[in-house]
Amino acid sequence: SSSSSKSSQSHAPQQAAGAVSSTLVSFCSGAAYGSASVVVGQPLDTVKTRMQALPAEYKSSPVRVAVDLMRREGIRGLYRGGTPLFIGGALFRSAQFGVYEAALQTLRRTLPPKRYKWFDYQVILAGAVGGLGRAFVEAPFEFVKVRRQVEQPWRLGLVYGNSHPLFVRNVFLFTFFAFFLDVARYTTEGRLGPFATGAICANLAWLAVWPLDVVKNQAQSGFNGNANMVTLLRQANASGLLYRGLLPGLLRSTLANGVAMVAYTRTKDFFLKNNNSAVRK
Repeated sequence: SSSSSKSSQSHAPQQAAGAVSSTLVSFCSGAAYGSASVVVGQPLDTVKTRMQALPAEYKSSPVRVAVDLMRREGIRGLYRGGTPLFIGGALFRSAQFGVYEAALQTLRRTLPPKRYKWFDYQVILAGAVGGLGRAFVEAPFEFVKVRRQVEQPWRLGLVYGNSHPLFVRNVFLFTFFAFFLDVARYTTEGRLGPFATGAICANLAWLAVWPLDVVKNQAQSGFNGNANMVTLLRQANASGLLYRGLLPGLLRSTLANGVAMVAYTRTKDFFLKNNNSAVRK
């Protein structure tokens, strides 16, 4: 029994190192996801945000918003707010995936497995934690991005102002994304491919939380004072804005998340392949 005890103790550091390594890989892969997502999706995100949060654009079509902005500022106008998101995107995406992976590993070790066909409650819980982790990192970058996109001033002291809708949105958004991603992996066994997997799962998640994204942008825009999330939801519902910007938003989600999932998958495979080679050596 003493030998088995020593054996288990000797394996414990290796298992811990493996867990840390896996989490680090997820952080690095998430950073690749975030960077790719911003480069590909920022122009459509700018159009979507202006449609949702800039009162002068509440009645404009996506094409009109894009054309007017390009006439005034050129292609740079479509990348308004891109700098903070490019810097922060790698950070909050890596936090999202890294925290999710760490939470999922903890749940796997401490709670009994309960998968009902394609439903795994541990994925749901870990997704909520990952979304919360993302929100803490994303809030200041997203605040600056939105203010730049709708041409409103911002100050450092306000970066966490009116961010409660963002926290709620992110918890539900990544929970749905993790759930749909797990379902896709369980039902298709990887046959779908990373681009289609990322695009489909992201779009389904965004459709589930779109009204929260609308009020998140309105809250951070500076045009609605300190109105709370419930008030903004009621106003958006009454004015028909609950699904404002859906077309450019889903197009952005398809392109950005499809490409980003390819970047995430290839980065993760690269690290895991090199990690396994180092272990064998």
